[in-house]
Amino acid sequence: MRFEDLPLGKRPEGRWSLAADWIVVDTEQGRRLVQNGEVVIEKDRVIHAGPRFEGEVQARFDLGPVLIAPGFVDLDALSDLDTTLLAHDNWPSEKKGRVWPQSYVDRGPYEMYSPEELALQKRFSFGQLLLNGITSAAPIASLFYREWGETVEEFTAAAQAAEELGLRVWLGPAYRSGGMVVDEAGKLGAVFDEERGIRGLHAAIAFANKLFKGGLVSPLLAPDRVETCTKALLLETMAAAEALDCPVRLHMAQGQMELQTVKALHGMSAPQWLAELGCLSPRLMAPHFTVADARDLELYAESGVHVIHCPLVAARHGGALNSFAKLREAGVNIAMGTDTAPPDMVLNMAVAVMTCRMVEGAMPSITSGQVFDAATLGGAKALGREDIGVLRAGAKADITIFDMNDRHMAPRIDPIQTLVLGATGRVTRATIVDGRISMRDGEVAGIDMAATREQVQRQFDGLVARYPERTLGHPPVQEIFPPTFPLMNGE
Repeated sequence: MRFEDLPLGKRPEGRWSLAADWIVVDTEQGRRLVQNGEVVIEKDRVIHAGPRFEGEVQARFDLGPVLIAPGFVDLDALSDLDTTLLAHDNWPSEKKGRVWPQSYVDRGPYEMYSPEELALQKRFSFGQLLLNGITSAAPIASLFYREWGETVEEFTAAAQAAEELGLRVWLGPAYRSGGMVVDEAGKLGAVFDEERGIRGLHAAIAFANKLFKGGLVSPLLAPDRVETCTKALLLETMAAAEALDCPVRLHMAQGQMELQTVKALHGMSAPQWLAELGCLSPRLMAPHFTVADARDLELYAESGVHVIHCPLVAARHGGALNSFAKLREAGVNIAMGTDTAPPDMVLNMAVAVMTCRMVEGAMPSITSGQVFDAATLGGAKALGREDIGVLRAGAKADITIFDMNDRHMAPRIDPIQTLVLGATGRVTRATIVDGRISMRDGEVAGIDMAATREQVQRQFDGLVARYPERTLGHPPVQEIFPPTFPLMNGE
């Protein structure tokens, strides 16, 4: 039997092995690159990773010129249809439907997707993560098109989708106490409904308590953005995280609108405000840290906050982490997130290397190996897990296989450097989660990605058609999102 003949979506029976030209292995002495090595899997665990295995196996598959590595850990993993793609060439945000106008708030915000559409887009996005070698994910979605926050019902469907497709996830519906609004004069400000935010937190706690611990789904508390949170919401969130023993993800230090809003409300930056509240802790995972100052960095280092670096979406907005090198030097743990479409972790690693070197003005400020570690070990550390993001005996069998013979990658050098600096996620040949083959050669277990893509495109187009309803002045779609070049009729 060939590896290609193994049933998709299932664990092979007995003890089985994968041999390859290169394997990333974690040892007591540190991470190593093994040439002509072997990984042996039994049920949901790796029982051997390193040189050729001398014991008996039920089946051995020699994959040749591939790189076998720990699966990626994506802590800001897109789980909807990415509306930020509409923002990169269309600005300012308050005139392009990225901030609710007061007129839309007055009429009453409403859900722009049906429950079935929300469930479908999560299922599709989970498939995209697997296509890109991501084995563990903390999903993220926009609240711009929502009535207010996310719902327990959609996350119940998301948990089921993760189990069926074979993706390890940390789930929790996003909640908030406020939102940004623009008035008719174009002035931005935050509006709050603290009671609604607390209700959202309580629903998220109830969802977390219902989750079966120990499977592919684990709880996460997800207050949305720091400028939309109140003191009471943050204090209760951190207390609940202690009781649930789960991580908290809060977006902060990520943009000028947030920085100006938080300073106007609290007289200081978001990290400094949270420090004053006593809310900075090792439970906290914070994307994106692109508008932070030296004091913010000190506070993160002192409190053990984990930074989730999302270089591609930051660069698309003209921003950059300042910097990967400074965070490492300060002892801050760096994890990785994709946070945009495509959810391509390989591409994100490349952008991370480039932007760090640009910010620091020095080639030695970052290496391919360091950013690869952030995409695996860094994410696992942020989640408090020692059995994911690694490839060694006893670890979960969460594995990604990359085709190092891809004709677009030539010449090939060191496999990690070639992957990070010369590839994209499209060289991902297979993704194994919990010992189960979740994706192989572009096919994802439990979903027809090509057919579903057509469905979600229609869904997205319908959303875009409703953008005027929540855009300042309610201009037509063609004015909000004009074509790159004038259109001509091709008939």
